[in-house]
Amino acid sequence: MERNRYADLLRVGAIGTVVLGHWLLTNVTYRSGHASGQDALQYVAWGRWLTLLFQVMPIVFLVGGFANAVSWTAHHRREGDWTSWVGRRALRLLWPTTVYVVAAFLGVTVARATGANASELAQAGWFIALHLWFLPVYLLLIASTPLLLAAHQRWGLRVPAAMAVAAAAVDLAVVGPHLPLVGFANYPLVWGSMHQWGFAWHDGSLTRGRRPLRMAVASAVLLAGLLFWGPFPVDMVGTGRPVGNTTPPSIALLAFAAAQCGLLLAAEPAGQRLLTSAKRQGRLARLNQAVMAVYLWHPVPVVVVAATLYPAGVAPQPSIGTWQWWALRPVWCAVLTVLLIPLTMAAQRAQRPPHGPAAGPGPGGRWSPVVLALGLAAILPALARLAINGFAPAGHPAGPVLALYVCGFLLVQLAGRRRPAPPPIRRSASS
Repeated sequence: MERNRYADLLRVGAIGTVVLGHWLLTNVTYRSGHASGQDALQYVAWGRWLTLLFQVMPIVFLVGGFANAVSWTAHHRREGDWTSWVGRRALRLLWPTTVYVVAAFLGVTVARATGANASELAQAGWFIALHLWFLPVYLLLIASTPLLLAAHQRWGLRVPAAMAVAAAAVDLAVVGPHLPLVGFANYPLVWGSMHQWGFAWHDGSLTRGRRPLRMAVASAVLLAGLLFWGPFPVDMVGTGRPVGNTTPPSIALLAFAAAQCGLLLAAEPAGQRLLTSAKRQGRLARLNQAVMAVYLWHPVPVVVVAATLYPAGVAPQPSIGTWQWWALRPVWCAVLTVLLIPLTMAAQRAQRPPHGPAAGPGPGGRWSPVVLALGLAAILPALARLAINGFAPAGHPAGPVLALYVCGFLLVQLAGRRRPAPPPIRRSASS
């Protein structure tokens, strides 16, 4: 199957928008010898409407569902098994993630040993780990793709519809009886619904005729009702008080995502026409190879600037929301871009897995699924814990979380290793 360049374009554009949004809405200050970070949305009320432009993670899950459907279908057609496919897809994410996680832990450990302020270190460690929330959700969806795709092939769009109804029921339990723990069920339900749309994009069941436009219009009407008459805020990226749209994800976020994805799927023919030239396809391919490194490392330049330029008095610090503050936003983003480019290039080199045959004392074939499942069972909560508490909660490196993650990573690798096949026995011509 020919590669869908439009899916690549959506992925690159979404990650670029995530980075820009994080940089634009993060305000770093340095006063009285202490660095701090502030969310600009807390001070610019009308800026919450900008989140309707900067909330693009639904696109990442849509494209992820499409790509996983393409990959698993081809793998399954070759009679490949669950373990080899999930292990390979997981390691494509886990190699760069491991490099980032280990580097971050080394950074906070050195900072702590050299006398860094505990509260500042905790805040910085939380900031550079916040975006890792995406990985446990997406890894869970990768592991579930064979089952979810089989459900799609049998029931089609009724699967994400049922997931949406379940997500609405979870919201009712959170808003009504105030059962916050129930809300965690919406992580696989809401983001998983978007992942299912990717399956429907792959087989064409969502893109026939005017279905994408009808999906966008109906969802936009639902979203308007939920925002104006429901309890949900317009902010599509913040936590919200008392009800938010992202932690956990809400039915309002799902309605927003359906409107957004419907419009983008309707625009696919025009997008494909923009990508007909080989030159554009080459540029897109290079950008697509860098998206994971960019996503992982984009908070680091913010910390570098906060630790160098602000204490030196080089960077001005106008109040949030003033015209001076807005005027400096392009300069701020430009400086961070200059720092991110070489960092991304270095990260891409460092995150490459070792080459060579996967030989070694690996487990027997029948135990590989168990080893892989155990590895993922360790990695998912470790990444979730990092996203919630950061790399240095209370100013101390989270060593046990790192140990849990590393053990899980080693198990995932071990599950993919096989003993080399014995060489064929050469027989002489006379035998």
